[in-house]
Amino acid sequence: MKKRRMLFVALLLIGCLPYFTNAAVSTPNTPPTQPQPSATTPTDSSVIAASTDKSGFEKFRDWFHNPTDWFSQGADFRWRYVYAPNIDSLNNEAINRDYHFTRNRVRYWNKTKITDDVDFNIRWTWEFRTWDEPVRKDRNFDADEVVWDHFNLTVRNLFDLPLTMVAGKQDIILGKGWLVAEGTPLDGSRTNTFDALRFTYDVPNRDTKLDLIYVFNRADEDAWLRPFNDHDRHFSEEDQQGAIVYLTDKSNPNLQKEAYFIYKNSNPIDTVPKDVPDPFPPYWPRKSEIFTFGGALSGPIASSEHWKYRTEGAFQWGKKESKVSSSSELLSGNQETFQAFGTVNRLEYHFNDKKKNILHGTFEYLSGDNPDNDKITAFDPLWGRWPQWSELYIYTYILETRIAETTNLYRFNIGHEMMLTDKVSMSTDYHALFADENTEKDRPHPTIPLAFSSSGKFRGHLATWWLKYQLTKNLKGHFVVEYFSPGNYYASENRDPALWTRVNLEYTF
Repeated sequence: MKKRRMLFVALLLIGCLPYFTNAAVSTPNTPPTQPQPSATTPTDSSVIAASTDKSGFEKFRDWFHNPTDWFSQGADFRWRYVYAPNIDSLNNEAINRDYHFTRNRVRYWNKTKITDDVDFNIRWTWEFRTWDEPVRKDRNFDADEVVWDHFNLTVRNLFDLPLTMVAGKQDIILGKGWLVAEGTPLDGSRTNTFDALRFTYDVPNRDTKLDLIYVFNRADEDAWLRPFNDHDRHFSEEDQQGAIVYLTDKSNPNLQKEAYFIYKNSNPIDTVPKDVPDPFPPYWPRKSEIFTFGGALSGPIASSEHWKYRTEGAFQWGKKESKVSSSSELLSGNQETFQAFGTVNRLEYHFNDKKKNILHGTFEYLSGDNPDNDKITAFDPLWGRWPQWSELYIYTYILETRIAETTNLYRFNIGHEMMLTDKVSMSTDYHALFADENTEKDRPHPTIPLAFSSSGKFRGHLATWWLKYQLTKNLKGHFVVEYFSPGNYYASENRDPALWTRVNLEYTF
């Protein structure tokens, strides 16, 4: 019955598409401004005609976006339906093996213009869920809470220089988001905000910018701003401080250069949150101090119109608390020397045809932790804990690290993407996944005693398929299916296939 209701809602939304066909686009961070005057001054009759052509809904929309010349606002709604069995257990006999729910996210944002160069930005986010899993959840509807997603002051041309400052809650994505994109990993894609102070300097007469960022994330959601209907949830597993220096040079159209230094200090919270099982899951909070130095190169190969590449690598060093086998040892504070390396490399061939066909291949290596070594050598993704190449596989890391804490990996990928129509795109990928080290072979797991094999290193085969569609200017969506067949890295009891399916619709007002 509930599946039929979900299908009815999806069909109802699609049936309403004609009413939204002429809606204009607005984005969360930059609400649309009033149309700019054309080079030719319009006549009074043309102005009257243009105004007459607008429907009542369009006139209301324009007023809503810009009710005054110093205030702008916007909103969006995202509906997701997810069905995903075995993604965090890889075992058909496991309790709570199925995920079956909807995510319903509503966001409202506004910008108050203080001067031409100064504005104040706020965004609220509310995501409520419905569950079809009476074993996993004790209720079918979770109203959840409303959180402050953005709360920042933006100042441009600071000190009469090409310098921009953003202070407060904000989204930050550097490069392709490999190491810096997600400041709130425990709430999925509800938010990805950072509590940060960011300075961006645009070098004059050169397409180059320098970002200087100080991060001061807190684990508890109400550390800075209390949510409405607070549920005592947490954005992350620990309090974090960090500093980032990131240089991006695009002055050469055939070679984009990036270089960065990242410092991250993590300190576990010392009380069990209400949204986390008591006691803490083993391996969860780990004290660490990590220094990362890296860079990336990207562009066409030999000025080719068809071949493009991107290569990125990073070295890490510092100290990190070793893993533990029971929650009583979590706050021991014992730290070991930490050294790690990671790289991700992508090659693309663009056919430059009407369908925009692209073939691509990827090789990614993230060093693993050798249990016989006196150092910790597993690569740390820092603030890169989000589904960069798989919605499904991030959940399998719950067995060995934390959700989306991808490490100890060899990934070989080949894929294809194309435009089926002007508004519909499709992408298909295959990933062969291996572990660098068999780190977990002798380590007990709190709920799955035999989660990993004693010697295997083949993680398994992963296939992903995406269909993305731009239904109207305001309404877009996607459908994604992922299938994972585990290999001998996992114990024989934990080699059952996992599946991830999702339907997504997003409307921006």
